[in-house]
Amino acid sequence: MSDYPPEDSEIEASRAPLLEHLVELRRRLVVCVIALGVAFAICFAFATQIYTLLLHPFAIAAQLLAIREAEHVHPTGFNLLGVVTEAKNMFLALVGAKELPPVAGQVTKLVFTAPLEFFFTKVKLAGLGAVMLSFPVLAWQVYAFVAPGLYKRERRAFLPFLLAAPMLFLLGAALVYFMILPFVLWFSLSQQIVGAGSISVELLPKVSDYFSLVTTLLLAFGLCFQLPVVLTLLGMAGLVTSKMLMNGWRYAVVGVFVVAAVVTPPDPISQTLLALPIIILYFVSVLCVKLIEIRRGKAEAGRDVVSV
Repeated sequence: MSDYPPEDSEIEASRAPLLEHLVELRRRLVVCVIALGVAFAICFAFATQIYTLLLHPFAIAAQLLAIREAEHVHPTGFNLLGVVTEAKNMFLALVGAKELPPVAGQVTKLVFTAPLEFFFTKVKLAGLGAVMLSFPVLAWQVYAFVAPGLYKRERRAFLPFLLAAPMLFLLGAALVYFMILPFVLWFSLSQQIVGAGSISVELLPKVSDYFSLVTTLLLAFGLCFQLPVVLTLLGMAGLVTSKMLMNGWRYAVVGVFVVAAVVTPPDPISQTLLALPIIILYFVSVLCVKLIEIRRGKAEAGRDVVSV
């Protein structure tokens, strides 16, 4: 019979010499590099189409503004109803539930001021797209490498987080694409001074600046939406408890609004649109930690009964 407990026997059975671990690590790194290379080639081949897709919120915002100007709507002061109506139309247009009438002569225009600026922007776009496209392969290679060193129950607990992390990231990215980015661009376009005699102040963003804005918002929202994953893992490790999280919810709310103010453009609406979902996810995390504690308590009670 083995001298090790059943769980420790799993680890002992999967032990291998250091050289074998290094060989396996090299093999998995090669697979990751190949996956990244293939994904990069695919994304670079379609970089123009992907960039055009990223421009869709800008086009919708510009079209809404052009329609308002074509209808000779020049509101005085702050028109809350008008802002809400245009925001609703913007969202419906982005999800395809509403068709905006074309505006004659309206073109979404960006510029680049360096000869290779757009080329390097497409390279960066392809790199970001390659990581996202090959993420399933990368995540599986990481999991397959560390799984032999985990207990069976730890492997079962790790898999849901491997699925939840990309889904939450995509949820944050969707919020940026359908709500935050269109509003930020519409607000920026509304600051233009056009038709004021000899004075003209128009927004002509650079392709690299627009890409930086999009990627910053995508990464910021995607990472902030990982809060349930992080807090649940900390709860499983026993570093935080549901009672501790509930007692500190006021500080958490303040912290969320501070983070939202840092990572979003300086307007209260986009900050609120980031802060509110994260606050909801915080309380969802508290519930997840509470469920983990209940399950852990039942497991300990069962072990006590068996030992008796």
